[in-house]
Amino acid sequence: TRLTDKRRIRRDIADVFCTLEEGARGTRALEWRLVDEIAPRSKFEQAVAARAAELAARSDRPAAEEGIPLTPIERTVDKTTLKYRYVDIAFDDVLATATVTLRGPKGNLPDNPAEVRAMGANIWALALLRELDDALLYLRFNAPQLATLVFRSEGSLARVAQHDAWLDTNQSLWWVREIRLLARRTLKRLDLTSRTLVALIEPGSCFAGFLAEVLFAADRSYMLDGALGDNTAHAEFSLSAANFGDLPMCNGLSRLATRFYGDPAALQRLRTLVGNPLDAAAARAAGLVTFTPDEIDWRDEIRLLLEERASFSPDALTAMEANLRFPGPETLETKIFARLTAWQNWVFQRPNAVGDEGALKRYGTGQRPRYDKTRI
Repeated sequence: TRLTDKRRIRRDIADVFCTLEEGARGTRALEWRLVDEIAPRSKFEQAVAARAAELAARSDRPAAEEGIPLTPIERTVDKTTLKYRYVDIAFDDVLATATVTLRGPKGNLPDNPAEVRAMGANIWALALLRELDDALLYLRFNAPQLATLVFRSEGSLARVAQHDAWLDTNQSLWWVREIRLLARRTLKRLDLTSRTLVALIEPGSCFAGFLAEVLFAADRSYMLDGALGDNTAHAEFSLSAANFGDLPMCNGLSRLATRFYGDPAALQRLRTLVGNPLDAAAARAAGLVTFTPDEIDWRDEIRLLLEERASFSPDALTAMEANLRFPGPETLETKIFARLTAWQNWVFQRPNAVGDEGALKRYGTGQRPRYDKTRI
């Protein structure tokens, strides 16, 4: 895949390279398009510097303008929580879940781009995306036993929408474009996370703009229909222009286009809802959420989902989720990172399937399989 699709190497040459024990050295590697350039050791550093300068010259960033310094991400970790400024994670080893709470901004962005630029790494969208990216990597390497990520949000829906609209209006600025590209990359990392993804929309949620993409990345989403306890507020979320193609998945489609794959009329209907807060009835009618339990069923519905998910083979879930998340066109990214890799590597050749206590070995025997619950 990387040779023929990514490097565009002729398939007969790729066949030779894949079966060539000694590999390919300089001149042959260049001839076969395995590398872009070769240089002798004495001129290697100059060649690298020249190529770097050539690439930098293509940027539209003003030469005299400094970038945004990315200050260290601050986080605190203990046995049950992982805390950042805008992201909190609570671990539940019994249900094998990590509840990820995303917090919205505390105020609106000023109209003047120079004032926003002066905020540097403290710009809410930039800070939250960096923290979410860091959190997903932390969970990948340090909490493989957790089967499900449950996403919540807290904050002002209107403020999140204002931040998203500001980024959309000022996307011609190079540093705004970089923030939006970071959003694209971080959301792709979420799509490619080998965990069940669940989103909860409750009173006080702030899923709007690019943050609403979390809802559409989830394998299932639950939205509370009505109030909860003494709180009289109802759950709402909203769509923006960013949800219709600015943040594509690995399959090249937006998450909404992926959700309604094969139904372009649905996307046209959804465009008429942009900017309008959607309650549970409207979201259900538009097909934007999976279930809308009321207060009586809310906690039990979520508990049953998490208990059920924790009981399944994690490898089978990885394969199923990866296949369901990326319908439509197969791309280089989906071939390498998404459903083909997951299906081929996770279903039929790991111990949870073919081990002595695996599902395939015990199928039809009346014995329950025993699963290694590690998600990788």
